[in-house]
Amino acid sequence: MTRVLIIDDSAYVRQIMTQILRADPGIEVVGCASDAHVAREMIRRLNPDVLTLDIEMPRMDGLTFLRHLMRLRPMPVVMVSSLTERGAEVTLEALAVGAVDFMPKPRTDLDATLREYGAELISKVKAAAQVDVRTPAAPGARGAPGAGAGHLVRTTNIILAIGASTGGTEAIRELLAGLPADAPGCVITQHLPKAFSAAFARRLNEASALCVQEAEDGQQVLPGHAYVAPGDRHLRIERDGTRYLCRLDQGAAVNRHRPSVDVLFHSVAGAAGARSIGVLLTGMGRDGAQGLLQMRNSGGQTVAQDEASSVVWGMPGEAVALKAAQLVLPLPVIPGRIMTLVAAMEITRATRSA
Repeated sequence: MTRVLIIDDSAYVRQIMTQILRADPGIEVVGCASDAHVAREMIRRLNPDVLTLDIEMPRMDGLTFLRHLMRLRPMPVVMVSSLTERGAEVTLEALAVGAVDFMPKPRTDLDATLREYGAELISKVKAAAQVDVRTPAAPGARGAPGAGAGHLVRTTNIILAIGASTGGTEAIRELLAGLPADAPGCVITQHLPKAFSAAFARRLNEASALCVQEAEDGQQVLPGHAYVAPGDRHLRIERDGTRYLCRLDQGAAVNRHRPSVDVLFHSVAGAAGARSIGVLLTGMGRDGAQGLLQMRNSGGQTVAQDEASSVVWGMPGEAVALKAAQLVLPLPVIPGRIMTLVAAMEITRATRSA
């Protein structure tokens, strides 16, 4: 039984979330708190397994409370955020501090989508309960922000495709921070809502030697650059002669997601084949596993994050079960292994050209 404490200053939100969570026989809502000060006492008294935590609260905001919590009594937290630019920035910071996941605020017109919202909330709370909360790693060494490579006028020879979900915002940040400025062109699908992807790209750009930006339709993929799928749009890669281009669309959700990692990986398999590297990181569900298998079958190199370093070993675990991943590695060693694979690909290319 997963014991949950709901912390939110809105009586409406507390009521809706309590109603949703109590409908699941595997969850017990042990209490509700209207602010962080009330929550502190309830945590000591009720000892919940998971918190849902509002970001914007009176007296002490959710991010400040989270920082205190992770220092004094680390435990799994699902943030509850408004889908605004300000909400995106603060939520991404909360994930960096140690929150496991986030949910949007339930809308007042929730009735039409209550089942979908409720299923997502329940699955995220249950997944959070399984997470071993650890102190977030310090950012790795990196070059100048958005420095990019010195030879940006030519297209990339290799496509690096990365997919992630729960825990992925920090995993991708750590991975990119470990890549040099002359890394191959990189395309990224992280499950995020529309309001969050631009802020996510900016945070990655600040933490990486690569030039990271939100992808645009028709944009050429360049070495030393990384392109993040916009929220609510699939990112695909298309080959145009010797160039690779980003293509965006609002097709149907795949594995309940748009953007979908499977959509990206399938396109990379078709466009780049043996000139691609696929990396599937932490995440809940199975999105990306079939696409990674197609990348491997098309001759690409494939990597899955290992269970010990994953926040949730759902997506990479599914890929391992399908034998889609040639390598299963801890997150800290993945950047170095990527560049080893890149070097081997370049040697093979040079040998064949000779």
